Amino acid sequence: MIAPQSLGALSNIHRLLIQLVEDLPARDVNTRFHADLPGMGWLLGRSVYLELWWLREKILGEDDLSRRVRHIFSGSLPQAVQMQQQLPPKEHLLNWALEIQDEHLSRLANPGQLPAHPWLKNGWLVDYMVQSHGRIYEQMLSVRHARAVKQGGAFEVREPLQSRAPGADSTEVSQGHYRIGAREGVMFDNEQPMQMVEMRNFRISDRPADNAAWLAFMEDGGYAKEEYWSDEGRQWKQTSNLSHPWHWRKDAAGHWYALGLNGPMELLPDQPVSGISWYEAEAYANWAAQNIEGFCGAVLPHEYHWEAAARIGALKDGGRVWEWCGNPLHPYKDYEKPVDPEMCTQEFDGRHPALRGGCIHTQPALRRISIRNAGLPGAGYLFSGVRLVFPPALQEEALYIEQWQKFLDKR
Repeated sequence: MIAPQSLGALSNIHRLLIQLVEDLPARDVNTRFHADLPGMGWLLGRSVYLELWWLREKILGEDDLSRRVRHIFSGSLPQAVQMQQQLPPKEHLLNWALEIQDEHLSRLANPGQLPAHPWLKNGWLVDYMVQSHGRIYEQMLSVRHARAVKQGGAFEVREPLQSRAPGADSTEVSQGHYRIGAREGVMFDNEQPMQMVEMRNFRISDRPADNAAWLAFMEDGGYAKEEYWSDEGRQWKQTSNLSHPWHWRKDAAGHWYALGLNGPMELLPDQPVSGISWYEAEAYANWAAQNIEGFCGAVLPHEYHWEAAARIGALKDGGRVWEWCGNPLHPYKDYEKPVDPEMCTQEFDGRHPALRGGCIHTQPALRRISIRNAGLPGAGYLFSGVRLVFPPALQEEALYIEQWQKFLDKR
């Protein structure tokens, strides 16, 4: 028997996915508003296909519906870009999605309509689908944000954002062994197997960088000074032609504001900066390390730094923006790839830096310390920000910095 709360969560995420498409003009449903993102229609179709694949094809042995759309909705986001021209119009897509979602909820609510299967034990598949749809929901919001940025909009700033040096408040995490990964429950493959990792002591910023600190970075030449940027970062900066977060704009008086999901909005000084790429986060860390007192040795955290700090409650203002890490997403030691191809992490390619913590749009089912995300280093559309990590305050700082660098070189 599947718990009513699990079925309720599935019904709710269905509703959220549908609503994101329902209130769009038909012409915008299958439009790409960012070069690296598919249209909203593809993402909704992807969520429906996953249910068809897992529930109908793998459990019921019915592949008629999933086989018809497999060439469009299976695979990764880059493949989705090539499938845009084959997507159905808005009304056809919505009718198809609603019919299948309702049918699946009905079958799941009536156990006699489904065979015994390990995935259905204790409602595991339902909870897994809720989490998978939660990921897609956030991707759809990224597309909606890209649409809002492209539309732009005039705005008059009432309270101009003022720059302020980043605060040096930090928490020291002691040397020791820390749990990494999910212990139990419904989880993604990249969160397992759980393991204990030995960490040297380190400090981590209490809060992610905020808008005021980011403006200080910009005003101090953060985007213009080449020494803060890697070769790849400089190339990205030249190609993107950005000297500010991708959704920031200036009003007629020269004051900064943001283009949010719902249009132009004020930039609050204490709000974590969002919408920055990994390259920008790296440059910010280099700027802070070279210019801000108390930030000597500052770098982007390794995932293990972030999770160890989160486990002891050392992180404040978490879950408001995804936080870039310095390492690429990687399989944990003794990782076993799932048999099902649609349950396998696609970003284990060394090209996708890890993101941690979730953001204000992350669904409740995904709000756990072990959750992992990843993006291409130039992706500024992931509701992403940055929190820095640095060596502890030691008298033998030069020696520690040397040891710290050796650790970083091994990432």
